[in-house]
Amino acid sequence: MTDFTERVLQARSRFEAMCAKPVSLDITRGKPSAQQLDLSLDLLTVLGPDDFKDGRGHDCRNYGVPDGLPEVRALFGELLDLPTDGVVLGDNSSLSLMADALSAAVLHGVPGGSGPWRDSNAYLLCPVPGYDRHFGLTDHLGVGMTNIDIGIGGLDIESVERLAASDERIKGIWLVPKYQNPVGYTLTLEEVRALAAMKTAAPDFRILWDNAYVVHHIDEVLDPVANVLQACEEAGNPDRVWVFGSTSKVTFAGAGVSAFGGSPANVAWFRKHRGVRTIGPDKINQLRHLRFFGDADGVRSHMKRHASLLRPQFEVVQRVLETHLGGGDFAHWTQPRGGYFVSLDTRPGRARRVFDAAARAGVALTPVGATFPRGNDPEDRNIRIAPTMPPLRELEQAIEILATAILCECSD
Repeated sequence: MTDFTERVLQARSRFEAMCAKPVSLDITRGKPSAQQLDLSLDLLTVLGPDDFKDGRGHDCRNYGVPDGLPEVRALFGELLDLPTDGVVLGDNSSLSLMADALSAAVLHGVPGGSGPWRDSNAYLLCPVPGYDRHFGLTDHLGVGMTNIDIGIGGLDIESVERLAASDERIKGIWLVPKYQNPVGYTLTLEEVRALAAMKTAAPDFRILWDNAYVVHHIDEVLDPVANVLQACEEAGNPDRVWVFGSTSKVTFAGAGVSAFGGSPANVAWFRKHRGVRTIGPDKINQLRHLRFFGDADGVRSHMKRHASLLRPQFEVVQRVLETHLGGGDFAHWTQPRGGYFVSLDTRPGRARRVFDAAARAGVALTPVGATFPRGNDPEDRNIRIAPTMPPLRELEQAIEILATAILCECSD
């Protein structure tokens, strides 16, 4: 009997036992753990009864300051490589700012364009595997989607350049530039410069730069990411990029602060359309965050505490997968230095089988296909692992079940 055959037989025996006593474990979404949320508990008490004015004396309980507190705009500007006057603040979710921007583009068009995107059968380029909420928002607004490969080796920049230059319907590209969801890849300086300078058939092409994990490191070695606004300015395309970010996985996921940023023309355009929807964001929450962090260095120090909690979670995923699957061709997975996910590829045509098998043993995974537009993974191979929320022992058990399911379902 070969080592391979013995390995599979042992896995099948283990898996039968697992299914006989199913658990109830969930690694479906990249949520902060309770311990991570506890790091920000002082936000609830940081403001005293008489502390409601910002540094310019504005009463944060009242209307006004629609772009957000200048001190918090400056903090976001430093973290996102934006000038303070290039930042507009929102409430807890950067996704809502993405919805505002994309909706305005679809309905009204953008600076430098010829009209509403809905009139031109607009498409966005979608790196895959990618973020399901990007794809859901795009589809909801009636914008088409074209897959672009991204993986351990990087973004398929040649395809991006070719498609953007050949079709005026292609209006932009979604990007998570740092620790991309779910692959964990960080764009290189060369890739950013190419995106900023490439020829596009659409004069109103936009890079939707969702810098969600800009401070979310888990490794001691930090991935740098290029200043995309500066790259676009130097390439003569200053209006090409919309920048998004938030504190959703920095402080409280449901009560953070978000930001939109870009060139003066883009900021004025965004401010105009957002101003119809809201009088202004929650400035009391902005003031809480300002008191809690002080400045951008306060955010960086805070995120080191997050990293100390997350590092063991990611290490156990790597250890268990390597123990059970290392040295074979059953699956391949990423080893990110930051972000919230591990991306795993099974053999083609096996991911749904693995998903169903893990479910029989009581492990809930992100639905197969979620990392592709409209839930369609054409090769049926990608599984997104979200290690952050479960207690360490439960996470280890879930990955043991997943690895065993892969051995069983990918061995024939």
